[in-house]
Amino acid sequence: MADTGGGAQLITAEAPTADATRGTVVWWQRHNGRWRQAGSAPARFGSGGLTEGTTRVQGTSTTPTGLYDLPFAFGTEAAPPGTAVPYRRVGPDSWWCEDNASASYNRWVDPRPADCAAAESERLADHPVQYGRALVTGFNYDRPVHGRGAGIFLHVNGKGATAGCVSVPAGAMARILSWLRPSAHPHLGVGTAYGPTALTRY
Repeated sequence: MADTGGGAQLITAEAPTADATRGTVVWWQRHNGRWRQAGSAPARFGSGGLTEGTTRVQGTSTTPTGLYDLPFAFGTEAAPPGTAVPYRRVGPDSWWCEDNASASYNRWVDPRPADCAAAESERLADHPVQYGRALVTGFNYDRPVHGRGAGIFLHVNGKGATAGCVSVPAGAMARILSWLRPSAHPHLGVGTAYGPTALTRY
């Protein structure tokens, strides 16, 4: 990759082509200047495939490509043993605001503020399987651009392709959370095997 975020831990999510909905997630540990594979799992992507993250449009069910930090984890279940990243338990009033008109756009809110429409947002407890355990990605997070997209996570598989997230089996999600260390400045790289959204570009 062109950039790995400068840390010692990296997760890569690679699809064979931009219109694919399946691929592979691999997690890597850097040791003595070399990256070593720590684990891997089959992955699912958005039902609309993958697209360049800097120009993505909300509502397209595409997974944004790019290199992202991992602000925190959350879940309807308890954090796996050994989890060191910040982890928030989902409660009945935990929402992810995806309302473009809200000041809380692309943020966890608990409870949901008045300016964040329920119809434009996700009540996290409504997805107990997918959000059993999840990692927030830094896509459009630090300085959110309204209309680009909100709520892009690495989470547990549901029944099929995602709405734009990356998903893996529940066991893999637990292993990733137990493995991550904030001191290693972990990042997630998302991309394709070739072409303008190739993982190596990020």
